[in-house]
Amino acid sequence: MDVQHRPLLATADPLLLDDLLRLATAASTEVTVAHTPDRALSLWPRAPLVVVGDDLRAALGDADPPAGRHVVVSRDPGAAAVRGPRLLLLPRDESVLVDLIARASVPARAPAPTVSVVGGRGGAGASMVAVALALAGERTGRSTALLDADPFGCGPDLYLGCDHAPSPGPRRRTGWEDLLSRSGRVRWRDLSAGLPGTPRVSVLTWTRGREPTGPLPVGAVRAVLSSAREGADLVVADLPRSFDPATTVFLNRSDLVLLVVPADVPSVVAATRVLSRLRDEARAVRLVVRGARGELSADVVANTLRVDLGADLPPEPGLARLLAAGNVPARRSRSPLARFADRVVSGLPSPEKVR
Repeated sequence: MDVQHRPLLATADPLLLDDLLRLATAASTEVTVAHTPDRALSLWPRAPLVVVGDDLRAALGDADPPAGRHVVVSRDPGAAAVRGPRLLLLPRDESVLVDLIARASVPARAPAPTVSVVGGRGGAGASMVAVALALAGERTGRSTALLDADPFGCGPDLYLGCDHAPSPGPRRRTGWEDLLSRSGRVRWRDLSAGLPGTPRVSVLTWTRGREPTGPLPVGAVRAVLSSAREGADLVVADLPRSFDPATTVFLNRSDLVLLVVPADVPSVVAATRVLSRLRDEARAVRLVVRGARGELSADVVANTLRVDLGADLPPEPGLARLLAAGNVPARRSRSPLARFADRVVSGLPSPEKVR
């Protein structure tokens, strides 16, 4: 990042500066430091955020700095009663300041479009649909975050042919388990460097050989999802058939939720049990029917479930053989699954920078 466009720390207090630099490291953000009011004023106009130490507050206030996004930071507990609403008190407000610094380092743009995929029953093929969407994003040149939120699924990385077995040393790949106790904000570009995937698809999943501890914590999901939506061009989430709080976070922030239902009576009955909750939590739900034939057509399934039909995916010749050989599904241009995924992704907006 251009030095002049980094968040600016303005303070001559060495102890306060140590605290601020520590918080900038937690935010994975490079910053610029100004030790004098004149230096701060010269950098102020182009800084996305200015953090002013209480020691320079009066001098900068007298100089009438340019209008801009700034906060005042103090380590003095008595300052909170007299400094006004823009004051942050350390260590009380450390998490707030970390978030402000991290957000200021990301060029403002619309969040990446987010599509979540849920199976109407176990084994419906939701993970395959999620992988197909991620590969469609890759074909359009989008960097794609593929988030596996189902701790007891096979993992979409398996369909992509990624070896996600634990490996020793500092280069061991990152899984959800590694993020649950991590403090501070993580930028997507830093997190994705340790994830398996393809050149444009980064998969956050569960490390093989380590037992999942249960549903994801809401805090971890919010942090990762916000990071992915800010740092990637497309987010695809592979969700479990549950409505724990973490899954609800994904549903609430998804632009589109796809419910994958095989065309058979047991699957349709099972799907009715999740649909009402999906409608309550998601802004748009579409049905993906797999393998329809005979009287139980995709239209019949959609009418029975009373949900808009997003796709009628016919049986795909050779798909089982492809998977058995360890090959990646939905890569062939003639694949019905790939064509469907291309259509969905082409209809999504592209996040555009607004500054």
